[in-house]
Amino acid sequence: MAYLDIITTLLGLVYIWLEYRASIMLWLVGIVMPALDIFLYWSHGLYGDAAMAVYYTVAAIYGWIVWKFCKKHDQKEGEQMPITHMPRRLYVPALLFFLVAWVATWFVLSHYTNSNIPVLDAFTNALSFVGLWTLARKYIEQWFFWILVDAVSCFLYIIKDLPFKASLYGLYVVIAVMGYFKWKKMMKQA
Repeated sequence: MAYLDIITTLLGLVYIWLEYRASIMLWLVGIVMPALDIFLYWSHGLYGDAAMAVYYTVAAIYGWIVWKFCKKHDQKEGEQMPITHMPRRLYVPALLFFLVAWVATWFVLSHYTNSNIPVLDAFTNALSFVGLWTLARKYIEQWFFWILVDAVSCFLYIIKDLPFKASLYGLYVVIAVMGYFKWKKMMKQA
């Protein structure tokens, strides 16, 4: 499966570059990459990540639809969806969703799989749900979720002997920090 690790790593680089640029094309790469990741993660016993890859594939379709066809309150006709701050009223529901998803995913991983790292695997999965939803809505706070997810994932891939994925996620942390500042600048220009 080393070839799959390399291919999905290269696609991951394209994806994060497109996300950094706030390009709608990120969603197309976001369909192909996780579809391949399903097989990679399953073969390494990262069942939570394999399940998340299924979710990422479906969520990429959702993200593309939202970016292409949905509008925010102050968006003008024909204008791209703007980058905005996540409304404060969504903080508590997002936190509660994260906590429920973390516990539920941990329960499934610890009781129905042979995962030897269910707490961290569940953590990255649950926070990824929130991160992907905030990305689909073009909230700048999505970068904070991804910084944390990427740092923990980098550690997980190191201990699971997936060196290319670990390197990719280490790079993701750096790019996520840069992406936050890029999006902040783009938000101010708009």
